[in-house]
Formats: sequence, C-alpha cells, structure tokens
Amino acid sequence: MPNINRKKITVIIIFGTILFIGGVTACGKTQTSETLVTEAKQYQQKGDNKAAIIQLKNALQKNPDDVEARYLLGTIYNKTGDSQSAEKELRKALSLGMSPAKVFPDLSSALLMQGKFQIVLDEIKQIPGEKESAEISISRGNAYLALGKGQEAKESFEQALKDKPDFPDALIGLARHSIMEKNIDAATRFSEQAVIKNPQNTDVLLFKGDLLRAQGKIELALAAYDQVLKLQPDNNSAHINKAFLEIGTGKFDVAKADIDAARKTSPNNLTIIYAQALLDFRQGKHAAALESLQKVLSAAPEHMPSILLAGAVQLALGSLPQAEQHIKKYLEKDPSNLYARKLMVSTLLKSRRTKDAIDMLSPVLKVAQQDDLQLFALAGESYMQAGDYTKATEYFAKASALAPKAAELHTALGLSKLALGENDRAVAEMETAAALDTKSPKAGVLLVMTHLRLKEYDKALATAKAFEKEQPDNPLAHNLKGAAYLGKKDSAAARASFDKALSIQPTNFPAVISLTQLDLQDKKPEVAKKRLEAILDKDKKNSQIMTALAGLATSQGQIKEATTWLETASKENPDALQPAMLLAAHYLRIGDKQKALTLAQKLQGSNSSNPDVLNTLGQAQFANGDKPAALATYNRLAAMKPDSAPAQFLIAAVYMSMQNQPAASDALKKALSLQPDYLEAQLALASLEADKGNYEQALTIARQIQKKNGKSPVGYELEGNLLMAQKKPDLAVKAYEQAFTISKNGALMVKLHASLGQAGKGKVADTRLSQWLKEHPTDESTRMYQAGIYLADKQNKAAIEQYQFVLQQNSKNIPALNNLAWLYQQEKDPRALEYAEKANQLAPDNPAILDTLGWMLVEQGNTTRGLPLLQKAASVAPEAASIRYHFVLGLVKSGDKAKARKELEQLLATGKTFPQIEEARALLKQL
Repeated sequence: MPNINRKKITVIIIFGTILFIGGVTACGKTQTSETLVTEAKQYQQKGDNKAAIIQLKNALQKNPDDVEARYLLGTIYNKTGDSQSAEKELRKALSLGMSPAKVFPDLSSALLMQGKFQIVLDEIKQIPGEKESAEISISRGNAYLALGKGQEAKESFEQALKDKPDFPDALIGLARHSIMEKNIDAATRFSEQAVIKNPQNTDVLLFKGDLLRAQGKIELALAAYDQVLKLQPDNNSAHINKAFLEIGTGKFDVAKADIDAARKTSPNNLTIIYAQALLDFRQGKHAAALESLQKVLSAAPEHMPSILLAGAVQLALGSLPQAEQHIKKYLEKDPSNLYARKLMVSTLLKSRRTKDAIDMLSPVLKVAQQDDLQLFALAGESYMQAGDYTKATEYFAKASALAPKAAELHTALGLSKLALGENDRAVAEMETAAALDTKSPKAGVLLVMTHLRLKEYDKALATAKAFEKEQPDNPLAHNLKGAAYLGKKDSAAARASFDKALSIQPTNFPAVISLTQLDLQDKKPEVAKKRLEAILDKDKKNSQIMTALAGLATSQGQIKEATTWLETASKENPDALQPAMLLAAHYLRIGDKQKALTLAQKLQGSNSSNPDVLNTLGQAQFANGDKPAALATYNRLAAMKPDSAPAQFLIAAVYMSMQNQPAASDALKKALSLQPDYLEAQLALASLEADKGNYEQALTIARQIQKKNGKSPVGYELEGNLLMAQKKPDLAVKAYEQAFTISKNGALMVKLHASLGQAGKGKVADTRLSQWLKEHPTDESTRMYQAGIYLADKQNKAAIEQYQFVLQQNSKNIPALNNLAWLYQQEKDPRALEYAEKANQLAPDNPAILDTLGWMLVEQGNTTRGLPLLQKAASVAPEAASIRYHFVLGLVKSGDKAKARKELEQLLATGKTFPQIEEARALLKQL
C-alpha cells in the first residue's frame, strides 16, 4: 500500500499532512515575574522548550495575570505543536489586555493548525485605526486558501507584500495559491524568491522542501530539510517532513530516528504521533498504528490525514464497517482523493459489494493515469468478481505491464485470459507467475494450463476435471476442459464443454467465442454467425458480441457488414466508450477518415480528459491532413500526461511530417528525458541527426541502445545503417555481423550482403546469401532481393528462376508477377503477357504494372489497348520519366506524332534524367 502522503500537488499536501506543524515564535517584554520569564526566554533561545514551559508555568503560579507570560507560553505551545493549549493561552493574553495586533498572528496560527479556518476569518481581522498588519493578512490568506477561496487568498497575500515587501510568509502564501491554480512554475518562482530574499528563514526553507516533496523530488526535498536542520537542529517540522519522505521510500530506521528526534522536544505533538502511526502502519504494526491514531483523533477529530489512515488501518485489521466509515468521512471532504477512493474500493470488494466497487471506480478509470498500477489491479479484481472477464483482462494486462515481477498480477491476468479462451496467453502468464512465486494461488488452474502448454492433454484434462469437481458451476472449469479436449483434437467433447459453460452462464462470452472458433475451423462461418446472433437475441445490446460479429465479417471480407455491426454496437451503447473507440479505429483502418474525425470529436466532447480519446482524435486529424490540429491535440495530451514519453513521441511524429526537424528533435529529446530507453524515440532521433549530417551524435545513440539492450540487434543494425550512409561499408559489415549473430533473419542478411558487396567482398556476400536461402527457402522477401540483384545484373535466367520460386510460394506476389512478365518479354517468352495480365488484375492502378502491360501490348502492335494503359500510368506517376517516355513511344507507334512531340518536349523540359534520355533527344529531332 503506498505512502498516505501522495505525490499530488494540492493545498492538502501543504495544509494536510503537516497540519499541526508551524507556528511563529515571538518574544516580548516581561511585565511581572521578570526573573522566571527571563529564564524561560533563555531556555527557549537554547532550544529547550520543555524548560521554558516549566518556568513560564512557575511565573503564572505567582501571577496568573502575567500577560507577557501567557503570550510567551502560547507562542511556545504553537512551536511545539500543542495548538489547543496555544489557543487557550493566547486568548487569555487577549483577555488580559494584550494588543490584538500582537496576539492575532500567533492565535491565527493555533487556529489554522486545528483546522478552524472559518473562525480565523470571523475573528482575526485588521485593527481599526492601526496600520495594516502583514501578519494578519497572511493569516487570513492562509484561511481563505484552506477553504478553497483562491482569489481572496491571493488578494490577502498581495496586501501583505504591499505592507512588508519581500515578506517570506506572503511569498510562500502566493506559492501555495499557485499550487491551488496548478501553476507549479509560478509556485517555484515564489518559493525561490522567498529563499533568495530570506536565506536564513527556516519557514521559507521548509516550504521549499514541501514544494519539492509534492513534486516528487525526494532528494532535493531532503536536502532542503537538512538545510533547515543545519540552521535549527531541533526544528520538528523538518524532522517530521523528512520522516514522511523516509517512510515513503521504505527507510523505516532513518524515519524512526527523525521521529524520535522530534519527540524529544515535543512529546505531545499530534503530528509526531500521526507520523509514528504512519510508520507503524507501513511496517505492518496495525494495532500500534490504531492506538496512535485514536490519540490524534480524540484531540483533533477532523484531522483528515488521520481519518484516512484510520480507514487504511481498519481495513488491514479486517474491520470493514469501521474502515468504510472512516474512508467515507474522508471522501465527503475530499472526493477527488484517488488513494481514498482505492481504499474504499478495496473495502467494498472485501465486503463482496462488487457493483458498488465498480461504481466507485468508474469515474476515475475514465481519467486514469496510465502508470497507476494499483488502480488497474483493483479494476481487474472488480470486473473479475463481476464476471466481466474482458474488462478484467484489459486492466490486469495494464497492471502486469507496470509490475512484470508481480506473481499475483500474472496469475490474475492469466485467469482472466483463460476465461476469455485466450489459452496461449493465459499459459504464458501462468508460467511467469509460477516462476516468480512457487506458492502462487489458483494452483489447480495453473497446473491445467502448464499441462496444456506441454501438450500433456490427458494430464491437463484430469486436472481440469478435478477443478470442475471443486467448482462445478464455474464456467472457467468447463472452458479449461474444452481447451484440453481441443488439444486432444476431440472437437465434439470440446464443444460439449463449451456448451456446458453456456448452460451455466447463457451469455458467457468466452464460451461463445470458443464455439465460434470451432465453427470457423470447420469452415462454417454461417453457423458461427448464427451462434453469435443467437446470443445477441438474449442480450440485444451486448457490444462484445457485436464486435465479434464485426470481426467475423471482416475475416470474410465483408467490410460494409463489419462497419454496420460496429456502428450498431456504438449506437446501442451510447454511454460506453469502448464500442465508440473501436468504431473510430475501424473508420481509420478502412480509410473513412471524415467519419473517424467526426466520431473522435464527439467522443472528445464528452471525454475531454481521457488520454485514449485524445490519441484517437489526433490520429483522425492527422489522417485528414489537419496536421496543426493533430499537433494541438497531442500537445493537450502531453499537458495532461506531462510524464508521458509516448505523448512527446506523437508530437515529434507530427513535426517530422511537417518537415519541422528542430521541433521534432526537441520533442524526441524531451521524450528521452522522460524515458531514456524509449527505443522508438532513440531511433527517430538518430535518424534526424543523420539527416543533418550529425553522424557522431547518431552513432552515440546507437551505442547507447547497444549498451542498454545488449541482447537486441537493433543498436548494431542502426550502427550499420549509419556507417553505410557514411560510405564506410567495412565498418558496417562488423556492425551487421554483430546484429546477425544476435538475431539471424532475412532483413539483416540483406543488409549484410549489401555491405559485403560494397566492401569488395562480393563473392563472400553471394555465397552467404545463397546459403541463407538454401536453409530458409520460404524467406520470400530475401529471395525477392536476390532476384532483384540478378535482374539488375541482367542475369535474366537466374532472375526468372528466383521469381518463379517466389510465385510457387505466393502466386499473388505482384512485384514478382510484374518483373517476371518483363523478363519473359526480354527473353521473347510468350508467357510474358499472361503474367502481366495477372499482375494488372491484382493491382489495376499500379503505374509500374500499367507500364509493363501497356508497353508489352504496344510492342506487340496492340496500341488500341496498350496506349490507354500507358497514358494512365503516366498520369498516376507523372514524376516517373521512364514511364512517360514509354507513353511517348506508344503515341509514335499509334501515329500521333504531334501529341508525341508535345509530350516529349514537356518531359525533357523537366530536366530529369532517365536511362533512355539520349534516345529521347534524338527522337525529338525526328518528330
């Protein structure tokens, strides 16, 4: 469970966990019992507040109406955190006639520490007829701030600065106001200004530490608190705030030392007691923590941090009603507190109040940070308990990605995937869990999946049946049996198991999908469709089933039907975000860009703070060519998620498409400052540096990748690419060899071959390429590369052999068909036209294929059909000079020399070179 002091910058951080800390010391002149009061002051100056309090009490025994003793005692109580006693003594000083101008600042400190903010505003006011008091303005500003009245607070702090320029409390107040306004830059400026103007002021340094702590800058915050202690070794606030940080980072012994140091001077300080409770809680000493919290709450029943911690302690002790009572009280005051909400969800889940738990989670899941492990785990557990395995899987997967070594998360994810019928993924998760924790729960399920993984289907079936005996009404048990039967290739028994799961839960999505897959396996898509529609008849708004129907339609090439299903899913579930998001992604996938944009804009209107929605909107804007809008959207996403490297990468991608390389580079560097090992950003930045000719910087990035990912070929491959760009093939060979050693694949073989060839080792290169293809005959892309080499070298027969081999593996490889047609034409092989026609049927708008077929027909004298194809090719690819020249020749052969001359003049005027340029110039003279 995380530290109760969250790293969230709010006024609560400043006024909550340090609610009892603070106080302004002041000294006054004694009026009676002079010796005792003087001694008390001397003790106070030495830091011995205990002795000072004793002497002041002695003075008051002699003279109960000693106003100076009362006042001084009140200020010392303030300093030691005994705010109730401080209020009592300071009010007595007022009643004895001490000037309100002197007492009010200290009295307001005592009231603020007790959370009596409205009383401060009602009672602590400027004194009529006297000069404006900066201290009183500060007190009122702090009260306004605590009550959420930002504008009034700001005016009060600004008034204090007018009365007392560079007043540290006023600068700190304005910094706190900036925090309320979520302007951290302004808060930091005010804090630094306060430090520069008041470098020896411990209150200023304390605030600096608090601000750094709230920003999660732990080491810097600790350094600020240490600076306070260097100036004032007995400063309780510094000790306690250090302790809070140390508790949060698990340094319990150091935290205890700081708490003990603070306790020596202020044994009854409620903040110290609260800190001890927090330390005990984090160490699992729940009973001791509860005892301390009861002391705090008996004296300050509205101390919200203690109320929240009491809820966590009671939950840990299993006292669910008491836990719920405390957490509910806290949420009434601070409904946006995410940690409190998580505690309430945990309490409700333990009470088996699943729906209430999901209702409590739903609002925060819509705006959740993508790195909130605990929230995602709770969401997974909630939906698992509710039987919604799809959503459970989604959230467990997110949690598991954030904590890859948490066995319980892998187990939970495996179970949810298993319930969905995703057996392979479930096996992997279960094996991971087993490796991380041999005592992992759900051992029966884990054992079944392990047997399935090992293809020990009989053992898997036996274990599944044992699990079924324990939980006969759990559809998961029957899905397990079904998986085992599938492994045994007993489709009939598998069907029976999945049917049993459906009989227990008629709308069980995993069982339906498993049966649908069996139908498709049997080549019965219509049966699969009817099965899904039958479930939809029982649950007419089930978006999962509609999505499955869309997927089925897509697999059958029925894009229009798939679109209809997704549109229906979204229409029938207007308040559900997921169906609409799937529809928007589908629109983008099929090229319906405007519909994708319209839907994304609508979603953004109702889900303005959802990062996924913003991401989809940015994609839609980019797809529609509105790059400035996409950039603005991604900037909003980055502002919403300031610690997100992917958000910065998206910004960089848009800048790159806009040819704004400096801005793209800045965004990539920011992404890498947030996540130094972000591979995509590293590769993109290396590419940008290389484009600018900064090869050394690019190579540095490549070597950083190698150092961080020594078992990945990526860094070495990048180094090879950069060296090839610098025309250093000898060095590139070494880099590619290293990459190939790590990961032997066709793409790297191609690069290795090219580098060896350019390094003058052509025979070695060809031998290795041929050997690779001998060992990997189905590597289509590498074989196409070899065929291309033969084609370029005019080794037509060897090229033909390779292209024929490719087409035996894949008869619809368009480049292979086109190139083979061209080669057959060169070899006067009558099959040339046949292959050109096949390529054209598959890609009727491809300019290279149109050119091949059109030119072939023209050469055969069929200008009637060939010339329009060449004209179309030239119009589709106006920059391709060779294609345009073929069109000119076609016009000549058709007898249209005037048009041919005009086209040729336009072509040569472009200044572009092409292999037949001299021939073209000669032709122009003849026309």
